[in-house]
Amino acid sequence: MSKNNTLSDDFTQGSIVGKLVKFMIPVLGALILQAMYGAVDLLVVGQFGTDAGISAVATGSNIINLVTFVITALVMGVTVLISRYLGEKRNERIGGVIGGTVCFFVIFTAVIMALLLFLAPVFASLLNAPEQAYDLTVQYVRICGVGIVFVVAYNVISGIFRGLGNSKLPLIFVLIACIVNVIGDLLFVAVFHMNVAGAALATILAQAVSVVLSLLIIRRQKLPFTIKKSDIRFNREILVFLKLGIPLALQEMLTNISFLILCAIVNGIGLEASSGYGIAQKVISFVMLIPSALMQSMSAFVAQNVGAGKEERARKAMLTGMGLGVCVGVFIFAVTFFRGDIPASLFTSNEAYIVRGAEYLKGFSPEAILTCIVFSYIGYFNGHGMSLPVMLQGITASFLVRVPLSYVFSLKDGASLFDIGLAVPLASVYGIVFFTVWYGWYRKCKGQKA
Repeated sequence: MSKNNTLSDDFTQGSIVGKLVKFMIPVLGALILQAMYGAVDLLVVGQFGTDAGISAVATGSNIINLVTFVITALVMGVTVLISRYLGEKRNERIGGVIGGTVCFFVIFTAVIMALLLFLAPVFASLLNAPEQAYDLTVQYVRICGVGIVFVVAYNVISGIFRGLGNSKLPLIFVLIACIVNVIGDLLFVAVFHMNVAGAALATILAQAVSVVLSLLIIRRQKLPFTIKKSDIRFNREILVFLKLGIPLALQEMLTNISFLILCAIVNGIGLEASSGYGIAQKVISFVMLIPSALMQSMSAFVAQNVGAGKEERARKAMLTGMGLGVCVGVFIFAVTFFRGDIPASLFTSNEAYIVRGAEYLKGFSPEAILTCIVFSYIGYFNGHGMSLPVMLQGITASFLVRVPLSYVFSLKDGASLFDIGLAVPLASVYGIVFFTVWYGWYRKCKGQKA
């Protein structure tokens, strides 16, 4: 890597805490803006739209989030592969990775767009969308489906630069999107009173502007690799990053399906519970920022050190990430457990919805601490290209712990959203045990001390 190149960073030397935090802060900033990006839709519809609109955006967002998380997981394979090639000093292979990525995601995007457009009514029915919000949910999903090409483009571009060790440009890209989305929501929903359709249109417009401007910004940057026209084809690098990304994508898909089942369970209780749960989910998108930033940063950090043969440094990075995450998680736990009504009230003035949202957040709150440990493990294994344990943990935690417990808790006499919310941190306790055992086995096989 060129020393004067500002688009990549060397994680294989220097302070682990300093390097990790320096890389993580822009990642966290981008995630904060992404959370705001999604929350603004619900906030503006809650203030200027209808009560049914709140449920529709909350339910529709779950569907779009499922797609987005699958895209992000697939792109993680690209991020890890680029980081590995940087660590191995094989920059000449990066052009092929990017060319193959472009070809693959063109086909992938077309398939996803078709599914969202034609199957939106099916998705809304499966999620048990309340009758008052059913048509609006279908409308939201279809409009967002048209713009899914921009969601894919943003995630691919950001994943490439995170693989290069640069987390600042993705922050700029999402900042652009966030600003445009806020303006669009206020214009379409508050001024033109387009309700759910306005929120969805603002989302598409924001992503489109972000992608166009990001491409213009990239053209002016000095890159640590070259890409030729001959690189843009279906090549062997596609199989390599899919081998890393598909298990992660499958895990993300099934994990999010488990949360969709949770959504369906709550929707069956009624519009009040549905809206309260939807509001809580938007608050949770902020609660999960630290763990998500840790996971993304850890994956790139560990991958580069594994490529350079610095296994011990990768292990120390994982432990450092756990410590940093837990310290911050304790504070977030206290806020969501004791005063969940405060963040919930930002999305609506309906007192019943606020109470229901706070109820769910109270049960969910330990997750702010536990998931920092789980996600640090995930970043460590992702960085090694070991997506199998990540997939197994995600699937078993979802369908052997989270979903069954949520369903059982919902059957209790006088069951509350607190009971259902409690199933999430219990699944993370299982995840910590699972990863600790797998980590110990992996270190033993390598002849290293745990």
